[in-house]
Amino acid sequence: MFIPKNMLMNDLTEKHDFIEQFGFALLVSEDLQVTHLPMTLVTEESGLGVLYAHMARANPHWRTLDKQKVKVVFNGPHAYISPSWYANGPAVPTWNYAAVHVSGQATLLDDVQTFQAVQALVNQYEPALLNNEALMPADNQHKLATAIVGFKIEIQQIEGKHKLGQHKSVADQQGTVTGLQSSKHSDSSALLAYTQQTGIGVGRQ
Repeated sequence: MFIPKNMLMNDLTEKHDFIEQFGFALLVSEDLQVTHLPMTLVTEESGLGVLYAHMARANPHWRTLDKQKVKVVFNGPHAYISPSWYANGPAVPTWNYAAVHVSGQATLLDDVQTFQAVQALVNQYEPALLNNEALMPADNQHKLATAIVGFKIEIQQIEGKHKLGQHKSVADQQGTVTGLQSSKHSDSSALLAYTQQTGIGVGRQ
């Protein structure tokens, strides 16, 4: 990923937080097979962290993963930016976004590890389900686990990018915030919320 210096996420914690906030990822293997799936991050196991995920056993992609290098793409909010929002011209349309890319080696998990990975994923998004025997009885969870294949990715490289208009003038940034606020697209609302969350590209003097 091309990242100009003024758009680089420098802090590892910031990149880890991004993954935890936007955990639905794009997994790309060396043979260019692609799968969309959620991932959980464990930071205690190695310096850069370890990702855990699973996919359907019917998906042939898992057969190419073991001991292979993979790329994982985490996309944050993104939206069209109109040049009409800027204070001065000339200007062109662009797209603002945030993303984190991870490279690492994948390893298949055994049945016990896969079940633990699934429980960790549920615990991240809806922990109450783990204690809901009526909806998710333990024996049914184990039965369903046979239909999936778990794997982990030991992170070897992690890079993040904030392209949020921070390179524009204060007036242009403020105009972009106003434009996103007036936009009717849901993508614009999500990008505005993220921009305000990070404080990047909001036109503060």
